[in-house]
Amino acid sequence: MISKTLRMVSARFALLVTEDDGMSTAEYAIGTIAAAAFGAVLYTVVTGDSIVSALTGIIDKALKTAV
Repeated sequence: MISKTLRMVSARFALLVTEDDGMSTAEYAIGTIAAAAFGAVLYTVVTGDSIVSALTGIIDKALKTAV
């Protein structure tokens, strides 16, 4: 019983993975908007004063370290 169910689930998963329907135009649009929003948030975080000063501090500390 369990092995039959496992085989059915495995077959269904294989079918889902191999289907090549692709995304519709609306899905591409939503994905593009989401990627652009994520990029904007990431840019805002990385260019913020705290990140820039933290990275500058790390680089200064690394350059001042004696070997």
